[in-house]
Amino acid sequence: MLRKIWIMMIVIGILAVSFPFPSWSESGDAAPPAPASEATAPVKATPPAAEVSEATAPAKASGPAPAADQGDYSIGPGDVLDISVWKDEALTRSCVVRPDGFISFPLIGDVLATGRTASQVKSEMEGRLKRYVPGLTLSLEIKQINSMIIYVIGKVNAPGRFVMNTNVDVLQALATAGGLNVFAKRNDIKIFRQGKHETTIFPFEYDMVIDGKRLEQNIRLLRGDVVVIP
Repeated sequence: MLRKIWIMMIVIGILAVSFPFPSWSESGDAAPPAPASEATAPVKATPPAAEVSEATAPAKASGPAPAADQGDYSIGPGDVLDISVWKDEALTRSCVVRPDGFISFPLIGDVLATGRTASQVKSEMEGRLKRYVPGLTLSLEIKQINSMIIYVIGKVNAPGRFVMNTNVDVLQALATAGGLNVFAKRNDIKIFRQGKHETTIFPFEYDMVIDGKRLEQNIRLLRGDVVVIP
């Protein structure tokens, strides 16, 4: 009996060596899932960083509007000019441009300022002062801009007279006046510009402009322009 048992054990051993049981890694079946406690949390895929081209990059926040460039700024009534002659306190003063466009200065009297640049006024004054102050060094700067005035009237939230320190367009002027009110005829806005002999009227269709159409209507306003919102 023991001999038979011994022989059977030998036969089973030989069969186990000759025909091993398939492992999970060798079979085509997937490995059994890990227990819930051992399963790792799914990792979220990180989306690629969005490319920002120069055309779509956010614009940098702009600071306060700069004063008009004195190099090409046309002086107007109410502007204040700082004028000084080096080493001569009697010829150093601030001059306000009068409504007639002139300023008054010692020795030379009236000098036309309106419609001219600071360098043009300075050049004339130097030429007229040389006969009184040989070898003079004259300095002229625009100290304060008071003549850049526009008017916004009609159906806006804060109509009135506005003094600007730089040129603005129609949309900026409307924003300065508090924006349109609910009763405004948005597409029947007009800009009146007074010339020497005639008045020019420019149309402005608000809805079209803010939709990016007819942007040529969003003109730069000039001194004295009147924006009318019916």
